[in-house]
Formats: sequence, structure tokens, C-alpha cells
Amino acid sequence: MPAESKILAFAGSARKDSFNKRLIRVAVEGARDAGAEVTLLDLRDFPLPIYDGDLEAQEGLPPKTRELKEIFLAHQGLMIASPEYNSSIAPLLKNTIDWVSRPVAGEPPLNCFKGKVAVLMAASPGGLGGLRALVHVRSILGNIGVILLPEQVAISKAHEAFSADGSLKNPDQQASIRNLGARLAGFLKKLLD
Repeated sequence: MPAESKILAFAGSARKDSFNKRLIRVAVEGARDAGAEVTLLDLRDFPLPIYDGDLEAQEGLPPKTRELKEIFLAHQGLMIASPEYNSSIAPLLKNTIDWVSRPVAGEPPLNCFKGKVAVLMAASPGGLGGLRALVHVRSILGNIGVILLPEQVAISKAHEAFSADGSLKNPDQQASIRNLGARLAGFLKKLLD
């Protein structure tokens, strides 16, 4: 029997009512409906200091980083909803990637990222929907060994895009985000068969 695909899903925002947290939940539904086991993570639960090589050298990895690394290692896929801050990646998301990328003794470099398969999405109040941030996230992840599926979705005017129940008002947008989750689940299933 083939292994069930395991996907780690999170938004690169700490804000409680983040548009990207709403967005990732829609993608999670699509992945679960397609048969994947999905862990939905809130980065707010993993407070980390700003990455500092001196801090790492003196104290090693912070405990929350070690906990995050274990979670990353237990999953084959990543679903990331990225906010856009000043036309780029959110500092919380970048800092998380930087800390999780750090190896511990006996671990190969970038062990938490190499060979993982990911899909990206974004929601932003702006007219491009976070698309500029996705370019940066795609570049960073690609450079550290993540296999990125070409499909991505950026939802503009995010402050108007969601219904009270968290779904997207536009049925085409709702379907496209759910399909990102389903597409990743399907791709991983083929890899694991």
C-alpha cells in the first residue's frame, strides 16, 4: 500500500486575522479532499529570534527551531501562503526559512528543504495580490532545493475577497486555491506510489 502524502501548510504571517491564513485553509481543504494528510501550522506558535549567526554559534538552534525542523522533516510537501510586504517576502517567513535551513550535527545541508515539493499562493489588498512576493519566495525555495510546482495563485483586493465563513467569494478563485492543494496532493501521491 502506498504511503499517504504528508503536507505541511502555513502562512507567512503572524497576524491573527491574516488574509493568507484564510487562504491557506482553503488550500488545505483541497489537499485533504484529494487524500493528503495535512498539518496546518501557525508560525505565531513558533516565535524565533531574528537569525543571527553569532547567536547560533553561541547557543545552537533555539528550541522552537528544533521543533519546527522535526515538523518539516516529517512532511514531503509544503503549501505556503505568502503575504507581500513592500513588494517582497514577509520577514517572518524569511526568518523561518533561514532558521529551519540551519543544519544540526550530522545532518546534511538544507535537509528540511531539499526534495520537498511545494505550491505557493498569496493574498494582498493590492492590485497584484502578492505576486511580487511570490517571485521572491519561489527564488529562495528553488535555490535551497525545493521542487516548486508551476501553478500559483495571487488574490488581489484580499480585504474584499473573503466571505464570513473564510471561503473566497469568487467561486473561480475558491476553486483555484482548492486545486492548488489537490494538485500538490496528487503530485506527491504519484511520487510515493
